[in-house]
Amino acid sequence: MLLKGCLHTHTTYSDGKLTPQEVADAYSRLGYDFIAFTDHDYLLKKNYRQAIESVDSDMIIFYGVELTVFVKGYVHVNLIEGDKEELYIFNHIGEYDITPAQAEDRLRELEQQFPIGAVEITSKGFREKDFEKLELGYPMIASDDSHDRVNVGRAWIEMDAERSKDAIIQAVKEGDFWNCYV
Repeated sequence: MLLKGCLHTHTTYSDGKLTPQEVADAYSRLGYDFIAFTDHDYLLKKNYRQAIESVDSDMIIFYGVELTVFVKGYVHVNLIEGDKEELYIFNHIGEYDITPAQAEDRLRELEQQFPIGAVEITSKGFREKDFEKLELGYPMIASDDSHDRVNVGRAWIEMDAERSKDAIIQAVKEGDFWNCYV
């Protein structure tokens, strides 16, 4: 089954401008099959998990959190929960004002703390061509990292997979998807 999704979104439960329901509605209107809510760990408001669980949508909704990790400076890593599987994504590597070599170095440090499954190579949905060319040993994923309506739907992934959280996570880890951009 062909699935379209985004694994990096923010809501009013951290620094986003839309409620979880508004985020889900915006992606649903664009024909998405799945999204992951990944609000910032250090900004999370109470009842975040309950807010995500209460979203009414036909899409697959992943619970996640964007972790702030310090490795030679700070970086962000998304933790996305499936039913049994977890996915860790080294986020928006082009946003840290570092060289590709420094990004690779930070990735090696992150590997000591997390079982990284993918690397996000977009910044707010825009391609980072210098980082697309890297051979990092992980699938490179596109996302729009939405914080408001303007950012919704700029970049996404598509895959031919079973319609389940764990099948989507496995497809990402195996690099069995393709990146899409507006």
